[in-house]
Amino acid sequence: MQEDSGARTAQAAPSNGARKPASGTSRASRGPSIGDVAKAAGVSSQTVSRVSNGLTNVEEKTKNRVLDAMKQLGYRPNRAARALKSGQFKSIGVIMFTLSSFGNMRTLDAIATAASQAGYSVTLIPLHDPTTGTVSSAYHRLREQEVDGVVIIFEAHLLDRADITLPEDLPAVVIDSNPGSGYPMVDTDQAEGARLATKHLLDLGHRQVWHIGGPPSSFSAQHREESWKRTLEDAGIDAPLVLHGDWSTESGYQIGLELGRNPEMTAIFAANDQMALGAMRALHELGRAIPEDVSVVGFDDLEESTSFWPPLTTIRQDFHAVGRLSIENLLQQMAGNSPVNEATKVPTQLVVRKSTAEPAK
Repeated sequence: MQEDSGARTAQAAPSNGARKPASGTSRASRGPSIGDVAKAAGVSSQTVSRVSNGLTNVEEKTKNRVLDAMKQLGYRPNRAARALKSGQFKSIGVIMFTLSSFGNMRTLDAIATAASQAGYSVTLIPLHDPTTGTVSSAYHRLREQEVDGVVIIFEAHLLDRADITLPEDLPAVVIDSNPGSGYPMVDTDQAEGARLATKHLLDLGHRQVWHIGGPPSSFSAQHREESWKRTLEDAGIDAPLVLHGDWSTESGYQIGLELGRNPEMTAIFAANDQMALGAMRALHELGRAIPEDVSVVGFDDLEESTSFWPPLTTIRQDFHAVGRLSIENLLQQMAGNSPVNEATKVPTQLVVRKSTAEPAK
């Protein structure tokens, strides 16, 4: 631990007759203290402490002088000491089911950015097997690292189970899952996105819309599927059988081969852009033109969606907003200001490109 003040341990004289190191050498080996910074900046140690802890009751000129002194001396505030004073370690834990999906990576990036801007570090624990034991283990590990709050990103319905209980004394926000009772949730408005996609195809004149669904275990996939079916029923149309993929391009390709052989099939809504890409490849191989023979809509708005052939009509998710709002919600909880059971839904947007058109007459 760094010392803020007080005596330093004296070094014994070298036994080989070498000259005793200068006092500055001994001090440098241990790092500058808060007193050194105060002396260099011409302020009190209390002022340096206020600047270190991010308090605002310091004049801007004084603050800049202290920060310059810290930089010149290479001073770094002692994290543990600051935590003892503030009661916070300025650290947020993130528990994730998978790092492989586009949405999770974009959301994690947004979380890390928002946390950093608020002065917090992020500790990530990915779970490849999200069971009761692994969730409990993840929480224990985060507790050992003294995090101030946790963001949980689960695609699966894990938190629906009665035996999964999040600690009440640790602030938590859930993304992309059903948090059950008592846990704030932030997520894309999955149902609205699926409604926009399905209605777009119906408004073009398609009499039926086939759906390539995501994994049955996925919370977001379920909500997209339910909304697709409900939108068809509201239009007086019986929904066809759903074929489920695993979010991968390959699964979309295999389902696309099956759907593409049906001459009556003129419109596909895929639960993500990658499965839509696979389905488009299958349709091309089967000789069915897009959008002249079949219209295709995806969900996510990958950066590469504009480079699909043809460019993909899709539903844009605002992953940045999901990550940012989850951190804002968590910070409010940590300050004791966030209401319980708050559900925040981030709007989606239909992005129309060249993969959809009116059905052939």
